[in-house]
Amino acid sequence: MFTSNDLLQLQKMGIAVGDAEQQITNFKNGFPFLKVKSAATLSKGILQLDESQLAAFVKRYEQLEGTLLKFTPASGAASRMFKALFEAEELLKAGTATDWSSKAMQPVKDFFAHIQNFAFYKSLKALLAKQNVNIDDLQEKNYLTVLQTLLGNDGLQYGTLPKGLLQFHSYADGVRTAMEEHLVEAALYAKDKQGRARLHFTVSTEHRALFQKLVSEVQPRYEKKLAVQYEISFSEQKKSTDTLAADEHNEPFRNADGSLLFRPGGHGALIENLNDIKADIVFIKTVDNLMPDALKYTTVRYKQALAGVLLDIQQRIFTYLQKLSNAQNVTLSLLDEIQHFYETELCYTFPLHWADDKMAYLKRILHRPIRVCGMVKNEGEPGGGPFVAYNADGACSLQIAESSQLDLNDAATMQCFNAATHFNPVDLVCSYRDAQGNYFDLRQFRDPATGFISQKSKDGKVLQAQELPGLWNGAMSDWNTVFVEVPLITFNPVKTVNDLLRREHQ
Repeated sequence: MFTSNDLLQLQKMGIAVGDAEQQITNFKNGFPFLKVKSAATLSKGILQLDESQLAAFVKRYEQLEGTLLKFTPASGAASRMFKALFEAEELLKAGTATDWSSKAMQPVKDFFAHIQNFAFYKSLKALLAKQNVNIDDLQEKNYLTVLQTLLGNDGLQYGTLPKGLLQFHSYADGVRTAMEEHLVEAALYAKDKQGRARLHFTVSTEHRALFQKLVSEVQPRYEKKLAVQYEISFSEQKKSTDTLAADEHNEPFRNADGSLLFRPGGHGALIENLNDIKADIVFIKTVDNLMPDALKYTTVRYKQALAGVLLDIQQRIFTYLQKLSNAQNVTLSLLDEIQHFYETELCYTFPLHWADDKMAYLKRILHRPIRVCGMVKNEGEPGGGPFVAYNADGACSLQIAESSQLDLNDAATMQCFNAATHFNPVDLVCSYRDAQGNYFDLRQFRDPATGFISQKSKDGKVLQAQELPGLWNGAMSDWNTVFVEVPLITFNPVKTVNDLLRREHQ
């Protein structure tokens, strides 16, 4: 299958031949659908905190003496945010008659009608003034210039920059990019007892220098303003996590020069980056789910509470492991207690015949990384949700699943999907140190059968692309998982530029 040149290419990228062969096998066989038992709901699998519980878990977290870190995937380009504007730009460049009353053009009309309400308005205004365009008195004839200045490389470059570098919110003392809002958030809920807030951003190679430049400019100001000392680090998706592309015949797709074509393996590849991070508690949140200061309180409070829930679960797990370490003191009552803990607290269903060696099974599942995942009520957002799903050994556990992982042509699966009440906003608090303080190798807790294949094209040829198990989906499949309901106000992603016009972002 692979030539000598292919083998050299694989070696250079740090990809094992066996892994490349498995990827080709995945193209040929496909990935199985995830089998789900039920949706996770408030009555089954999602914890709902009352005010006293919320306060108690926040207090539990505030007593922590350990190391904290905020992990933010920030490498994705913001181009999809501006899809409607790009399409309008092409129409205007072509001189095509534009029907501004059409439904397709409504987002563009809204953009121009409210352009003064965007945080990047002043920056855009200054650049347009140099071209003798008055943004405060826009004429339709200037729309193309405005879009080119906003999106193009000679302007703000928003069409190619990552979301983390875009100006999101306006304040009396200036504007903040998405990355700056993450700095502020970290100071509010991820600052340790020594006054340090550690953040890690995964970024693309071409934008790393821009992130570092922004940090050098703003870090001193926020440290003074928020009485914090930042430790900010960056990493890039490893080339060894790229995946082979395949042609329509499930053979390796080759470039014009005969070399193998590789593509980024999706956000699941970042489990490798997370694996390199060392901290007692790690907060994970997407780069575009942010609130301005006036609305941060609830987000901060629930982040602290999620961490408190994690610390409570972790303490109980460590206590059980300590008791199980001395086989002479293990009783049936203790084993039954641990079983009850998993069934009631983690919504776990044990597989058949697991009790043949009850103690060994319990020790194995206790010895895992832990994550507590915030879940919001589903109000029609696309994406993943919380389910009780079957594992390879026949057990059932709490899992986050994307709709693409589910066979929606299966009646039972569709019934579970329709019964889902909550949505995954990517609001995770994690710990992956064991009872002895050693770090788990997170690569050992993935479910390789939860990848995804999509159809793409290159040079006019059809190709198939393969994504690795998602970061909060299959890459964390074998973690001990708890779902907690969080308020909808904590979920305010920016998927299109006009989302920044929503009341929550103003």
